[in-house]
Amino acid sequence: MTTNDDLLADCRARLAFDLLANTWNAVVLWALRHGPCRPGELRARIGGISPKILTETLRRLEYNGLVSRQPYAESPPRVEYELTALGRTLLDPIEAFGAWAFDHGDEVMAAQEHADGPPDDLP
Repeated sequence: MTTNDDLLADCRARLAFDLLANTWNAVVLWALRHGPCRPGELRARIGGISPKILTETLRRLEYNGLVSRQPYAESPPRVEYELTALGRTLLDPIEAFGAWAFDHGDEVMAAQEHADGPPDDLP
């Protein structure tokens, strides 16, 4: 059971919602679910993400302990990212959100179209 204090600005539930609220966080975590990956491979898997946004997202995920970065001392240098044990714990909630979107996405889009349509009081 929750109380009014459970969703205060500094509570842990808000922290979790903030982690998943960023569009790219969940997408990058999901793209890493099969194992380590280089940034170029991630961009190819994801599509539509710029190198800058991918870098910012990976840094944010690393900062939060969800992704680890493994640099290799090679020429040319390379780096791989992978989910940490903590990051893997978010895969089930991300999958649940994805399933919800699949089941209800049409309803949400219909509601948006209705809200964006002409006002009901116009002829």
